[in-house]
Amino acid sequence: MSAPIRIRTYRSSDGPGLARLFYETVHSVCLRDYTQEQVDAWAPGTVDLAAWDRSFAQHFTVVAEREGVPVGFGDMARDGYLDRLYVHRDVQRQGVASALCDALPAARITHASITARPFFERRGWHVVKEQQVERRGVLLTNFVMEKRVREAR
Repeated sequence: MSAPIRIRTYRSSDGPGLARLFYETVHSVCLRDYTQEQVDAWAPGTVDLAAWDRSFAQHFTVVAEREGVPVGFGDMARDGYLDRLYVHRDVQRQGVASALCDALPAARITHASITARPFFERRGWHVVKEQQVERRGVLLTNFVMEKRVREAR
C-alpha cells in the first residue's frame, strides 16, 4: 500500500521539483493528445523559476506530496482562475487532481488541455469555447471551461 497523499501550501523551495513534474507530466501524459512538437513547445524543459515563484506566491497554490516528494500541484488566481493543475504520471487516476481541486474550492474558470477536459467535465465544469493558443510558434488546442457556482436560495 502506498503512503497517503498530503496537500499543503506552496513553498519557494518547491520550484525546481514542480518544474520537473510539469515537464514530465506534459511529455508523458499529454503526449496522448498532442504531438511531440506541441509538447516540446508547451514544456521545453526550462522554466523561469523566479517568475514561477512570483506567480505561485501571488496565487493560492497547493502541492500534493507523498513521503515528502511533490506528486502534483495546482494554483488559482484571486479572481477564481485555475491557472495550473498537474499530476505526476505515476499517480494519475489516484485522486490527486481531485484533492488539489478540492483545496482550491473557489476556482470558476480554467483553460483545460485536451487531456484534462474529461477530468473537469466529470467535476461539473463545461466548455465555453475551444481555442488555439500559441506556444513558441506552435498552436495547441485547449478549452475555456467554467464551473457554475450555485446560488443560495
